[in-house]
Amino acid sequence: MPALAAGRARPGRRKLMAKILLVEDNEMNRDMLSRRLARKGHEVLIAVDGAEGVEMARSKVPDLILMDMSLPVLDGWQATQQIKATPETNTIPVIALTAHAMAGDREKCLAAGCDDYDTKPVEFPRLLGKIEMLLSSRAVN
Repeated sequence: MPALAAGRARPGRRKLMAKILLVEDNEMNRDMLSRRLARKGHEVLIAVDGAEGVEMARSKVPDLILMDMSLPVLDGWQATQQIKATPETNTIPVIALTAHAMAGDREKCLAAGCDDYDTKPVEFPRLLGKIEMLLSSRAVN
């Protein structure tokens, strides 16, 4: 399991910095999320489709994956299932990012293997809270 680097957000408060794989086909969403995550001290890797996301998860072994569910080549559900079926990557937390916000969509994402779910448009403080929670629980385990 990759080690998480500890840094300082402000005195007395630890901030976890991580290698985050962002799997997103929309250029505007990629740019916004990658810049905001980088400003928080995270290393951001980018994949533009599900197949590339699976390959990067295996080759780069990120600390966390943000997975758009509506992707070309291989959708987010299939990509997450492949990541979770591989021993080297099955413990990497995956947060689904999706415009699918109807009843049952959250459950569908969790059933595919996602560890959490967030809707688009992304509300960054809410997403950051989910990222920090998953990274903290992973660092403890």
